[in-house]
Amino acid sequence: MSVNPDKVQAPGFGARLAGALASRGPVCVGIDPSPDLLAQWDLPDSVAGLREFALSVIDEIGPFAAAVKPQSAFFERHGAAGIAVLEETITAARAAGSLVVLDAKRGDIGSTMTAYAQAYLGEGPLAADAVTLSPFLGFGSLQPAVELASATGRGVFVLTLTSNPEGLTIQHARDDGMTVAAQIAEAAGAVNAGAKPYGHVGLVIGATVGDAIRRTGVNLTQVNGPILAPGVGAQGGAASAISSLFDPIADRVLVPISRGILSAGRGRLGLVLDRYNTEVAG
Repeated sequence: MSVNPDKVQAPGFGARLAGALASRGPVCVGIDPSPDLLAQWDLPDSVAGLREFALSVIDEIGPFAAAVKPQSAFFERHGAAGIAVLEETITAARAAGSLVVLDAKRGDIGSTMTAYAQAYLGEGPLAADAVTLSPFLGFGSLQPAVELASATGRGVFVLTLTSNPEGLTIQHARDDGMTVAAQIAEAAGAVNAGAKPYGHVGLVIGATVGDAIRRTGVNLTQVNGPILAPGVGAQGGAASAISSLFDPIADRVLVPISRGILSAGRGRLGLVLDRYNTEVAG
């Protein structure tokens, strides 16, 4: 898989994320233009409404948020025109100085996984600073994305302990005495070994998983990578619980919040972002 050396980003994703967290705080603003949120903003459920919503969010919080997390599905539902808005949103977020974590949850094998990697981690218009991936075809199936992310200075966040109750039937299952979640974390740690301040392979661990980190044997320190912790706000997770839940690596946790911020409406997003940043930081 060739990469144009002139396009390679430096420093790596781990270092760039660490800098963003230190300077802008731990909250990542989710951009989830659902029909309900568009209606709350008095916008039509159309491509025009989608575009005004997404770019308004970027205009208001892009210069202040450590990262934004567009949910690809809400753009995809509008077809090719919606994907064009997603491209525009990624470009606008970058121009505002915010990292972009594209929530696509892709996972496949072979040449298909390579194509996904090229789409989201290469040099095309949908390339983000990081993308979410599903490892449930085996962590090794993600190798094309893991390798390309490393080569281009980008990152990946791998689903590990998700906040939905259905997830535990797979993630808590054991093979040779080790849970699936712990195996994913161990594999990520092997890729990240020796990276400073930490590596480019992160985990998605929900802020609502309670003591599942301990029960499944996930070793957060050995992962040596960042955590994406959805679930704060509308899903019931408490911002103030992040530091204890992810001790001793709470300083590398990126906390995506969508409805909890976006429902505040235009002109108030920055205020709510500041409040959540303070609550998460404790």
